[in-house]
Amino acid sequence: MTLASFKDLIVKAGDALALAAFWGRILGAESTDLGDASARLDADGFRVWVDPVPEPHPGQTRVHLDLRLPTADPAALVAAGAQVRREPGGDIGWWVLADPEGSEFCAFPPREGYASGVDELVTASADPVPLAHWWAGILGGTVREQPYGADLTGAAGFPWRTWCFDRVADPRVAPNRWHWDVTLTGGATVAAVQAAGARLIRPRGGDLHWSVFKDPDGNDFCVFEAPEASPPTTA
Repeated sequence: MTLASFKDLIVKAGDALALAAFWGRILGAESTDLGDASARLDADGFRVWVDPVPEPHPGQTRVHLDLRLPTADPAALVAAGAQVRREPGGDIGWWVLADPEGSEFCAFPPREGYASGVDELVTASADPVPLAHWWAGILGGTVREQPYGADLTGAAGFPWRTWCFDRVADPRVAPNRWHWDVTLTGGATVAAVQAAGARLIRPRGGDLHWSVFKDPDGNDFCVFEAPEASPPTTA
């Protein structure tokens, strides 16, 4: 039984309003200043909350977006404020860029049958295949094993083509700068998510209208028991 539906992306930032402005340009999203140094991005079919945190960027990106470019190079992304970290070469057919706070993301050239914009969400893991199956157990969908790890498609509420779980060797050095929220569905409970193997970090209560968990790989995510209109804070 599917326990939840994918809800939103959450981004932690030193300067949330500036980073929201950058990603708003990149995603073609409307940016709303929420009046508390945080912002909300409303894009076509998905939402991103950008929240301020005092911690500096750890220099590691465990969760990122892959974009499909409408043109043959990322000049528009660079003009919007992205920095090129690596150009295509050898068996790598895409650009690695970084946003103004140092979170890396990838940009792929146009490809027939693929729409421009966000193509996939990528989560790095030392053991990606079991992690993909675990999330399929929470959100549903189909896991396809790949040489680099695994892809999850058809997850409930997931707004992009696929969720890629990418194998990496480097250990986690800090909490993720990007994470995601889910909403419980079909009468599922927070206890069921915990029983599935998630670790409860902070339960819902008081001013906190959601529960904060870590998945079996240590990725933060928040669980909402009902759709919420208010923005989530950092996990």
